[in-house]
Amino acid sequence: MKVVYMGTPDFAVGALESIIKAGHEVVLVVTQPDKPKGRGKEMQMTPVKKCAVEHNIPVFQPVKIKDAEAVEYLRTFDADIFVVAAFGQILSSEILHMPKYGCVNIHASLLPMYRGAAPIQAVIIHKEKETGVTIMQMDEDLDTGDMLMKEIIPIEANETGETLHDKLSELGAEMIVKALTAIEEGNITPVPQGDGETCYASMLKKEMGCIDWKKSADDIEHLVRGLYPWPGTYTFLNGKMMKICAVALSDIPANGAPGEVCMVTKDSLFVNTGEGTLEIKELQPEGKKRMTVHDFLLGNKLEKGICFGVKNS
Repeated sequence: MKVVYMGTPDFAVGALESIIKAGHEVVLVVTQPDKPKGRGKEMQMTPVKKCAVEHNIPVFQPVKIKDAEAVEYLRTFDADIFVVAAFGQILSSEILHMPKYGCVNIHASLLPMYRGAAPIQAVIIHKEKETGVTIMQMDEDLDTGDMLMKEIIPIEANETGETLHDKLSELGAEMIVKALTAIEEGNITPVPQGDGETCYASMLKKEMGCIDWKKSADDIEHLVRGLYPWPGTYTFLNGKMMKICAVALSDIPANGAPGEVCMVTKDSLFVNTGEGTLEIKELQPEGKKRMTVHDFLLGNKLEKGICFGVKNS
């Protein structure tokens, strides 16, 4: 099939590679505009653009995909289908109905649960036991279209946003090739999502990572894993930000107020929460690199009774 592929981040690269490898003709890749990054503010290509350039595929980077000029440009490619994976812009009805087989989306959740921008992180934070990928026929609403294919994977006990991202990216890459074959052969039956249970996984923001020590140790542990590596979780110590990179649930009894360090060893800090204690294993002080608690304590004296908390506490 002639495919227009729309995607932006790392998650979308594997699917593009799979579609190319399967022999489909990717006539255009649509991705977000390049953005400045790093201290030098040099313009950087999106991961999907890098992949397209490596395969000599034309790239289109509209600021607004809904603009009339962008819509007409897409029409010139006369594609059979548009495949969308974490593109980052809403498609108009005109675009959705442009190709012969419409637009299909690779969504990293078991729809109708966890519609929205950040389903990978949300399922860990909400303590789900399984997740997966849904190939969906797109409609005018957000992640509400008919389901074409769905596969489930378990969420491991030590799963992070990073590890789950990679697993779902790989799964989506495998599924989209199967889905394109089935669509072309007419061997797929769309299944409406219906009006059953659902929830929305909103876009990630840095402030989501601010740790509320009044919550349970279990809640915080899931938050740390779910938001790793971005936006990450953090707290404050003596007015300075402290990123919390790795934690573990602890059997040590809570002894003090939430956020208060209740025990210090050479390798770990144990902190009271609203329910239970949490062992901090790796952290990143403001302006420094990520390090183990052991390395941090070599250069910083931290005693029982000191409190983590908000910046102005």
